[in-house]
Amino acid sequence: MGILLEGTGQAPAGMGLGGLIGTFAIYGVIIFAMWFFLMRPQKKEQKRVAAMISALETGDCVMTTSGFYGIVIDITDDTVIVEFGNNKNCRIPMDKAAISRVEKPGEN
Repeated sequence: MGILLEGTGQAPAGMGLGGLIGTFAIYGVIIFAMWFFLMRPQKKEQKRVAAMISALETGDCVMTTSGFYGIVIDITDDTVIVEFGNNKNCRIPMDKAAISRVEKPGEN
């Protein structure tokens, strides 16, 4: 109802300040719920992956993000050298972020 009352110059009484605050409160609750259910699990997963990478040791069996299995031969600050297959000459340096799973020797 966007018409003005004759002679007063004011819009008719509709949504007051209380209704506006309630609307913003509902939007706030919805945004918080979206953050809680969408962003929080992602943060937990990032922490889990960071802990997995920090516990990485030479001799661990790793699976890369592309699905290759190999054994960690050497670790530097942000790269690892992984040996793939039975060929002992197939050693590839890769970023630590390319590791998706780690299995310790003796874990099965």
